[in-house]
This record gives sequence, structure tokens and C-alpha cells, in this order.
Amino acid sequence: MKIAVIGIGNLGSSIANGLIKNNTFSLYLSSRKASSLEAFKGVENVKTTNDNAWAVEQSDIVIFALQPKHIDKVLAEVSGKITENHIVISVAAGVEIPRIESIIGSDKNIMRVMPNTAISIGKSMTCIAANDRAQDKVSLAQDIFNQLGTTLVIPEELIQAATVICASGIAFWMRLVRATTQGAIQLGFEAHEAHQLATQTCFGAASLLIESGKHPEQEIDRVTTPSGCTIEGLNAMEHNGLSSALIQGIVASFEKINQIKKN
Repeated sequence: MKIAVIGIGNLGSSIANGLIKNNTFSLYLSSRKASSLEAFKGVENVKTTNDNAWAVEQSDIVIFALQPKHIDKVLAEVSGKITENHIVISVAAGVEIPRIESIIGSDKNIMRVMPNTAISIGKSMTCIAANDRAQDKVSLAQDIFNQLGTTLVIPEELIQAATVICASGIAFWMRLVRATTQGAIQLGFEAHEAHQLATQTCFGAASLLIESGKHPEQEIDRVTTPSGCTIEGLNAMEHNGLSSALIQGIVASFEKINQIKKN
């Protein structure tokens, strides 16, 4: 399978790194910035270029990892190279499938895919939506992205929300881990110890929920005792707005991405 990645910024490079680690794809990485490609030069099964059209011509699947303000221009430049056999994947926030169809044609296989930066280590939560033409190609996209984490196929109208929960969500969880680390330092741990405690506990909590399928409150109940330190800490956090602040942040992020879409 030959995959082109157009745009090697933070998300594009994360996707490329994840695909490289999987080691089952031939990659064509294209960027106008030579510095973005330096880390990939000489890597097995990877070719780098600043010619987007050439990368498209070499590929079966094209992933456009571009900022929304740039994607229309790039799509227009390469539209003549995109055939009905290509699978076109956009990870640009706020760029809807009809907008892409208006540039390259509704007869093309088009998908919006929203991974997160954990794709670089094979741990992404990736959501997939496809146009009518590409419905029979969704399973192929899942096969690829399931090798780089976990996938969920959703209607396109939920992609904006998925961007907030999955892509922006990485930053939200990082902030919670940072706060836990700072708390551990205040309690007397060295910085590296605090980091280890916070990250492994976060990983353990997520793993418990993933493997058990339980509601978070069920796991919380297992570690809270009457008049204990856990419930004392939880109540203090809630009194200071932990849950409401997180929900408000998610909603604010969602409103912003919808604003980007309108613009």
C-alpha cells in the first residue's frame, strides 16, 4: 500500500511516524518546508519531496494533513492528479467533505479522519467519516488506522465534536497530568518521580476502563471509603469546579472549531 502524506507539521509528522513504525507501507511525504522532511530522509520505504502532485501520483491513499486555510489551494493544485481509484483523506479541522468535493469532485473517494498525536506511537483514538462514494472503502481505512490505535466510524456531523474530544483532548489530558505532577512535587516527590507517578496512574486508570468497560464511577467507588482521603480530595476538586471546568473547556473548544468552519 502506497500512502502520501501532504503536509508534515505536528499531526502530519505524527501520522508519518506511526506509519513508519508499522513498517508495512511505502510512504511519500511532501512538504514545502525542507526542514520538516529532514528527520525522514534515508528512512526505509520513505521518499520525501516538495512536489505535492508527484506524491499524489505515486500513491493509492493521500492524507492531507494541512491547516484549514491552506487545504483549498493545495487540493486545487493536485486535483488533476487525483483519480477515482485514490482514497483521499483529510485531517484538516473544520473542513467538511462537501467543501473537498467541490474542489476535486464528488466522484472521488473522500474521507474525513481525525486522529490525535498519539498516532505516532500507535495509540491514537481515530474517528472516520466518508462520503457516499467511499462507503465501501471505510473498512480499508479502519484496517490502516487500527494498526495505529483504535478507530470509530461516525457520521460526518460528529467529526467536529470528535476533533475536540480526541485531538484537542490529548492536550486536555496532558494538562491534568501536569497538575497531578505539580501536586506530587508539592507533597515532596522529585520532579521525575512525580512525572512517573502521574503518568502511570493516568495510564492505569484508562486501562481499567478500557479493559473492564465499566463506568468511571464504578471504579471510583472501589477506591473511596467513608470519611476517607479519596472522597475528601474528590469533593475538594468538585467544589473548585473540576468537572464543570473540563466540560466548559470542551464546549469552548467545540464553539471555536465551528467558528473556524464558518470562516
